[in-house]
Amino acid sequence: MNNKRYSGYIIGAIIIFIGIFLMVTYNALVKKEEQVKLQWNEVQNAYQRRIDFIPNVVNVVKGQADFEQTTLQQLTEARAKATAVNITGNEITADRFKQQTTAQDGLAAATNRLLITVEKYPELKGAAAFKGLQTQLEGTERRIKVARKDFNIAIADYNSSVRSFPTKIVAGVFGFKAREGFQADAGADKSVEIKF
Repeated sequence: MNNKRYSGYIIGAIIIFIGIFLMVTYNALVKKEEQVKLQWNEVQNAYQRRIDFIPNVVNVVKGQADFEQTTLQQLTEARAKATAVNITGNEITADRFKQQTTAQDGLAAATNRLLITVEKYPELKGAAAFKGLQTQLEGTERRIKVARKDFNIAIADYNSSVRSFPTKIVAGVFGFKAREGFQADAGADKSVEIKF
């Protein structure tokens, strides 16, 4: 009779332990998933800063110099493409992620072409307004780099939890899946050749 009662206590304790484990693990995964979303919002914020800032650079350049309109046109078109692709925290899928990354990389490349073109025009390069905007643009690119790095750290932390045992069991039961972070583009390991 006592053995049945003790075995009942033991089974009850095991069930309570499993319930607490599931609850704590689930809450930890939710917290890490929310951290991923928060970091993605920081990336979006940095992208938006770049998008908002580009028209100012274009206007200063137009006002200071009369040069290759194609460069300014490409920059404006790249900005329009980058503005068209926006991902919220719930839509972070590999395909949508790659779409936005491609659009933002196109905007960054167009901005870099503008800065290279400006090197040909000393009167523009020396303009105080352009120097200030160039500094702001460099700061924006740094913010994007930091936001991407922080996003990758949050993804790595989340993925390590989702893939490690015994959390992997809880993640599988509740539908938590590993996610993909930022990766270098193909050929990013080679230096960029700049021609004038």
